[in-house]
Amino acid sequence: MFDSKDFRLDGKVALVTGASYGIGFAIASAFAAAGATICFNDINEEKTEKGIQAYKEAGIEAHGYVCNVCDEEQVQAMVRKIEEEVGTIDILVNNAGIIKRIPMLEMSAADFRQVIDVDLNAPFIVSKAVIPGMIKKGHGKIINICSMMSELGRETVSAYAAAKGGLKMLTRNICSEYGEYNIQCNGIGPGYIATPQTAPLREKQPDGSRHPFDQFIVSKTPAARWGNAEDLQGPAVFLASDASNFVNGHILYVDGGILAYIGKQPQ
Repeated sequence: MFDSKDFRLDGKVALVTGASYGIGFAIASAFAAAGATICFNDINEEKTEKGIQAYKEAGIEAHGYVCNVCDEEQVQAMVRKIEEEVGTIDILVNNAGIIKRIPMLEMSAADFRQVIDVDLNAPFIVSKAVIPGMIKKGHGKIINICSMMSELGRETVSAYAAAKGGLKMLTRNICSEYGEYNIQCNGIGPGYIATPQTAPLREKQPDGSRHPFDQFIVSKTPAARWGNAEDLQGPAVFLASDASNFVNGHILYVDGGILAYIGKQPQ
Protein backbone atom coordinates (compact mmCIF):
# COMPACT_ATOMS: atom_id res chain seq x y z
CA MET A 1 0.00 0.00 0.00
CA PHE A 2 1.35 3.42 -0.95
CA ASP A 3 2.60 5.57 1.91
CA SER A 4 4.11 8.99 1.27
CA LYS A 5 6.38 8.40 4.28
CA ASP A 6 8.31 5.97 2.07
CA PHE A 7 9.94 9.04 0.52
CA ARG A 8 11.24 10.25 3.90
CA LEU A 9 14.84 9.69 5.04
CA ASP A 10 14.35 10.19 8.78
CA GLY A 11 17.07 8.59 10.88
CA LYS A 12 19.26 7.80 7.83
CA VAL A 13 22.94 8.72 7.59
CA ALA A 14 23.96 9.92 4.12
CA LEU A 15 27.48 10.37 2.78
CA VAL A 16 27.70 12.54 -0.34
CA THR A 17 31.21 12.81 -1.71
CA GLY A 18 32.53 16.13 -2.97
CA ALA A 19 29.38 17.87 -1.74
CA SER A 20 30.67 21.22 -0.53
CA TYR A 21 28.99 22.94 -3.51
CA GLY A 22 27.18 22.29 -6.79
CA ILE A 23 25.25 19.12 -7.56
CA GLY A 24 26.46 17.30 -4.44
CA PHE A 25 25.41 20.19 -2.19
CA ALA A 26 21.96 20.31 -3.81
CA ILE A 27 21.45 16.56 -3.35
CA ALA A 28 22.67 16.61 0.25
CA SER A 29 20.40 19.58 1.02
CA ALA A 30 17.40 17.64 -0.33
CA PHE A 31 18.36 14.65 1.80
CA ALA A 32 18.51 16.90 4.87
CA ALA A 33 15.06 18.32 4.07
CA ALA A 34 13.79 14.71 3.90
CA GLY A 35 15.20 13.98 7.38
CA ALA A 36 18.69 12.53 6.76
CA THR A 37 21.86 13.37 8.65
CA ILE A 38 24.44 14.67 6.17
CA CYS A 39 28.12 13.76 5.91
CA PHE A 40 30.32 14.99 3.08
CA ASN A 41 33.97 15.22 2.17
CA ASP A 42 36.25 17.44 0.18
CA ILE A 43 39.88 17.13 -0.77
CA ASN A 44 41.33 19.78 1.58
CA GLU A 45 40.58 21.66 4.79
CA GLU A 46 39.71 24.95 3.08
CA LYS A 47 37.07 23.45 0.78
CA THR A 48 35.63 21.35 3.60
CA GLU A 49 35.30 24.38 5.88
CA LYS A 50 33.63 26.37 3.10
CA GLY A 51 31.20 23.49 2.68
CA ILE A 52 30.38 23.35 6.39
CA GLN A 53 29.73 27.11 6.33
CA ALA A 54 27.48 26.78 3.26
CA TYR A 55 25.41 24.11 5.02
CA LYS A 56 25.18 26.26 8.16
CA GLU A 57 23.88 29.16 6.08
CA ALA A 58 21.27 26.79 4.66
CA GLY A 59 20.25 25.75 8.18
CA ILE A 60 21.79 22.28 7.88
CA GLU A 61 24.13 20.71 10.43
CA ALA A 62 26.49 18.74 8.20
CA HIS A 63 29.52 16.69 9.16
CA GLY A 64 32.49 17.52 6.94
CA TYR A 65 35.59 15.36 6.44
CA VAL A 66 38.84 16.02 4.62
CA CYS A 67 39.45 13.01 2.38
CA ASN A 68 40.88 12.20 -1.03
CA VAL A 69 38.39 9.67 -2.39
CA CYS A 70 41.08 8.19 -4.65
CA ASP A 71 43.09 7.10 -1.60
CA GLU A 72 41.75 3.83 -0.20
CA GLU A 73 43.36 4.23 3.22
CA GLN A 74 41.93 7.75 3.63
CA VAL A 75 38.48 6.55 2.57
CA GLN A 76 38.51 3.60 4.97
CA ALA A 77 39.58 5.94 7.79
CA MET A 78 36.81 8.44 6.92
CA VAL A 79 34.13 5.75 6.88
CA ARG A 80 35.31 4.43 10.26
CA LYS A 81 35.21 7.97 11.66
CA ILE A 82 31.68 8.54 10.34
CA GLU A 83 30.53 5.25 11.86
CA GLU A 84 32.02 6.27 15.23
CA GLU A 85 30.83 9.89 15.22
CA VAL A 86 27.51 9.74 13.35
CA GLY A 87 26.51 6.14 12.64
CA THR A 88 26.56 3.49 9.94
CA ILE A 89 26.12 4.94 6.47
CA ASP A 90 22.69 4.14 5.01
CA ILE A 91 23.02 6.18 1.82
CA LEU A 92 26.09 6.82 -0.31
CA VAL A 93 26.18 9.24 -3.24
CA ASN A 94 29.35 8.98 -5.31
CA ASN A 95 29.28 12.55 -6.56
CA ALA A 96 32.92 13.68 -6.55
CA GLY A 97 34.23 14.01 -10.09
CA ILE A 98 36.33 15.95 -12.56
CA ILE A 99 36.35 16.57 -16.30
CA LYS A 100 39.19 17.56 -18.61
CA ARG A 101 38.01 18.86 -21.98
CA ILE A 102 40.99 17.96 -24.14
CA PRO A 103 40.99 16.44 -27.66
CA MET A 104 42.05 12.81 -27.39
CA LEU A 105 45.20 13.19 -29.50
CA GLU A 106 46.33 16.09 -27.31
CA MET A 107 45.53 14.38 -23.99
CA SER A 108 48.35 12.84 -21.99
CA ALA A 109 47.98 9.37 -20.50
CA ALA A 110 48.49 10.98 -17.08
CA ASP A 111 45.48 13.28 -17.59
CA PHE A 112 43.40 10.34 -18.83
CA ARG A 113 44.35 8.27 -15.78
CA GLN A 114 43.50 11.13 -13.40
CA VAL A 115 39.96 11.41 -14.76
CA ILE A 116 39.49 7.63 -14.57
CA ASP A 117 40.88 7.65 -11.03
CA VAL A 118 38.48 10.31 -9.71
CA ASP A 119 35.38 9.42 -11.74
CA LEU A 120 35.56 5.61 -11.70
CA ASN A 121 38.15 4.24 -9.27
CA ALA A 122 36.97 6.50 -6.42
CA PRO A 123 33.32 5.32 -6.56
CA PHE A 124 34.66 1.74 -6.42
CA ILE A 125 36.84 2.60 -3.42
CA VAL A 126 34.10 4.42 -1.47
CA SER A 127 31.41 1.85 -2.28
CA LYS A 128 33.75 -0.94 -1.16
CA ALA A 129 34.24 0.90 2.15
CA VAL A 130 30.54 1.36 2.95
CA ILE A 131 29.03 -1.91 1.68
CA PRO A 132 30.15 -4.04 4.68
CA GLY A 133 28.27 -1.73 7.05
CA MET A 134 25.21 -1.83 4.83
CA ILE A 135 25.32 -5.64 4.75
CA LYS A 136 25.54 -5.73 8.54
CA LYS A 137 22.65 -3.29 8.88
CA GLY A 138 20.51 -5.17 6.35
CA HIS A 139 19.93 -2.36 3.87
CA GLY A 140 21.70 0.34 1.90
CA LYS A 141 21.37 2.76 -0.98
CA ILE A 142 24.21 3.68 -3.35
CA ILE A 143 23.70 6.37 -5.98
CA ASN A 144 26.41 6.92 -8.57
CA ILE A 145 26.42 10.24 -10.41
CA CYS A 146 26.81 9.04 -13.96
CA SER A 147 26.25 11.24 -17.03
CA MET A 148 24.74 11.33 -20.48
CA MET A 149 28.32 10.51 -21.42
CA SER A 150 27.56 7.06 -19.98
CA GLU A 151 25.64 6.64 -23.26
CA LEU A 152 27.00 9.20 -25.71
CA GLY A 153 30.38 10.30 -26.98
CA ARG A 154 31.44 13.83 -27.81
CA GLU A 155 34.67 15.49 -28.88
CA THR A 156 37.16 16.43 -26.10
CA VAL A 157 35.71 14.16 -23.37
CA SER A 158 37.23 10.75 -24.12
CA ALA A 159 38.42 10.16 -20.55
CA TYR A 160 35.21 11.43 -18.96
CA ALA A 161 33.00 9.32 -21.27
CA ALA A 162 35.15 6.24 -20.64
CA ALA A 163 34.92 6.77 -16.87
CA LYS A 164 31.17 7.44 -16.83
CA GLY A 165 30.49 4.46 -19.10
CA GLY A 166 32.49 2.35 -16.67
CA LEU A 167 30.57 3.84 -13.74
CA LYS A 168 27.29 2.80 -15.37
CA MET A 169 28.52 -0.79 -15.49
CA LEU A 170 29.95 -0.62 -11.95
CA THR A 171 26.45 0.46 -10.85
CA ARG A 172 24.92 -2.60 -12.48
CA ASN A 173 27.56 -4.89 -11.06
CA ILE A 174 27.12 -3.65 -7.47
CA CYS A 175 23.40 -4.33 -7.95
CA SER A 176 24.21 -7.82 -9.21
CA GLU A 177 26.59 -8.69 -6.37
CA TYR A 178 24.83 -7.12 -3.40
CA GLY A 179 21.14 -6.91 -4.25
CA GLU A 180 20.50 -10.01 -2.16
CA TYR A 181 21.61 -8.03 0.92
CA ASN A 182 18.86 -5.45 0.36
CA ILE A 183 21.33 -2.98 -1.13
CA GLN A 184 20.09 -0.97 -4.09
CA CYS A 185 22.69 0.64 -6.36
CA ASN A 186 21.40 3.02 -9.01
CA GLY A 187 22.76 5.92 -10.99
CA ILE A 188 21.63 9.41 -11.90
CA GLY A 189 22.70 10.65 -15.33
CA PRO A 190 22.46 14.45 -15.34
CA GLY A 191 22.08 16.31 -18.58
CA TYR A 192 23.74 19.68 -18.98
CA ILE A 193 23.40 21.37 -15.60
CA ALA A 194 24.01 25.07 -14.90
CA THR A 195 26.84 24.96 -12.33
CA PRO A 196 30.03 26.98 -11.79
CA GLN A 197 31.87 24.33 -13.83
CA THR A 198 29.69 24.93 -16.89
CA ALA A 199 29.44 28.73 -16.47
CA PRO A 200 32.09 29.46 -19.17
CA LEU A 201 29.93 27.55 -21.67
CA ARG A 202 26.97 29.83 -20.96
CA GLU A 203 28.71 33.22 -21.02
CA LYS A 204 27.29 35.92 -23.27
CA GLN A 205 29.45 36.75 -26.26
CA PRO A 206 30.87 40.28 -26.73
CA ASP A 207 28.05 41.06 -29.19
CA GLY A 208 25.43 39.97 -26.64
CA SER A 209 24.63 36.66 -28.34
CA ARG A 210 24.59 33.30 -26.59
CA HIS A 211 27.73 31.17 -26.44
CA PRO A 212 27.68 28.71 -29.40
CA PHE A 213 27.72 25.73 -27.03
CA ASP A 214 24.85 27.24 -25.05
CA GLN A 215 22.84 27.56 -28.27
CA PHE A 216 23.75 23.97 -29.21
CA ILE A 217 22.59 22.50 -25.87
CA VAL A 218 19.32 24.41 -25.75
CA SER A 219 18.54 23.37 -29.34
CA LYS A 220 19.21 19.70 -28.49
CA THR A 221 17.11 19.69 -25.31
CA PRO A 222 13.33 19.25 -25.65
CA ALA A 223 12.95 21.21 -22.40
CA ALA A 224 14.76 24.07 -24.21
CA ARG A 225 16.92 24.95 -21.22
CA TRP A 226 19.86 23.87 -19.12
CA GLY A 227 19.02 21.91 -16.01
CA ASN A 228 19.54 23.24 -12.49
CA ALA A 229 21.12 21.34 -9.61
CA GLU A 230 17.67 21.42 -7.99
CA ASP A 231 16.30 19.31 -10.87
CA LEU A 232 18.32 16.40 -9.45
CA GLN A 233 16.94 16.65 -5.91
CA GLY A 234 13.66 14.76 -6.38
CA PRO A 235 15.23 11.87 -8.33
CA ALA A 236 18.00 11.58 -5.72
CA VAL A 237 15.57 11.50 -2.79
CA PHE A 238 13.51 8.84 -4.59
CA LEU A 239 16.56 6.61 -5.17
CA ALA A 240 17.72 7.10 -1.57
CA SER A 241 14.33 6.30 -0.05
CA ASP A 242 12.28 3.18 0.62
CA ALA A 243 10.07 4.20 -2.32
CA SER A 244 12.75 2.72 -4.62
CA ASN A 245 13.35 -0.56 -2.77
CA PHE A 246 12.72 -2.67 -5.88
CA VAL A 247 14.62 -0.37 -8.24
CA ASN A 248 18.15 -1.67 -8.71
CA GLY A 249 20.86 -1.36 -11.35
CA HIS A 250 19.00 1.45 -13.09
CA ILE A 251 20.40 4.71 -14.50
CA LEU A 252 17.87 7.53 -14.22
CA TYR A 253 18.71 10.18 -16.81
CA VAL A 254 17.70 13.67 -15.74
CA ASP A 255 18.48 15.41 -19.00
CA GLY A 256 15.44 17.36 -20.14
CA GLY A 257 14.89 14.74 -22.83
CA ILE A 258 18.19 14.97 -24.75
CA LEU A 259 18.70 11.21 -24.97
CA ALA A 260 15.18 10.75 -26.35
CA TYR A 261 15.57 13.40 -29.05
CA ILE A 262 17.16 13.12 -32.50
CA GLY A 263 17.06 16.88 -33.03
CA LYS A 264 15.28 19.22 -35.42
CA GLN A 265 15.46 18.71 -39.15
CA PRO A 266 17.59 21.42 -40.78
CA GLN A 267 15.49 24.08 -42.50
